[in-house]
Order: sequence, then C-alpha cells, then structure tokens
Amino acid sequence: MGADTSGYLQIGQVAERTELSLKSIRHWDEVGLVQPSARSAGGFRLYTETDVERMLVIRRMKPLGFTLAEMKQLLDALDVLDEPAATDEQREAARAELAGFADKTRDSAQRLRRQLAYAEEFGDLLGARTAAPSV
Repeated sequence: MGADTSGYLQIGQVAERTELSLKSIRHWDEVGLVQPSARSAGGFRLYTETDVERMLVIRRMKPLGFTLAEMKQLLDALDVLDEPAATDEQREAARAELAGFADKTRDSAQRLRRQLAYAEEFGDLLGARTAAPSV
C-alpha cells in the first residue's frame, strides 16, 4: 500500500489553482525553486498548500523581471523568517534582502505602469483611427 496522499494536490490541480502551466511548475521543480512535498506511489508530484503559496510568490515575481536566482534568494529569505530556529542575525539578513526585493519591486511596478499607459495610449490612437468618420 502507498503512502497517504490525502491533503496533497496533484500538479494539474496546482496548475488550475495558480493559473500556471504544467511546464512552469515542472521547470521550477527541476531548478529547485519549488519541489513537490511528496510523490505518489506512481511517482506523480504531490504538493501542499505551502508549496502552492511558494508558487504564487514566484508567479507574482515573474512579470517584475526577477531572475530564477533572485526568486530562489527571496524564497530562502522567507524560509529563514519562517524558521523558528533562525538566529537574530539570520533574520536581520533575511529582512535586509527582502527590503532590497521590495525596492526592485517598486521600480519594476513603476516601469510596468508606464508601459501600460503607453499601451493604452496606443490603443486609444488606434481606436480613434478606426472609428467611422463623422459626417
């Protein structure tokens, strides 16, 4: 008989809940960003709610231009803050890292807002040019 897999989500369920592709989830496993917490008797990836939350953090980072290495660094810093045995020095270093990520996030969000404004401006221009002429 296999291990108890109740409480776990299969990769398809995770993909549906997170709006991520199976390919992305598998890739993040391969590069060590978010590895499944368990495997079924048949070898299928099984994920916990904590795993899903980690994937959602990564999903939020993707459009902001963070690299895979930065994503791993941020997840590691979050892990330190969640670790009861972490020292004060480790926690302080993790908070400093997160502050740097917060700064980069604000800069990236501002850049995306500018790009969105340009896209909306362009859409308005096209809309004006495609509207029926007034008589």
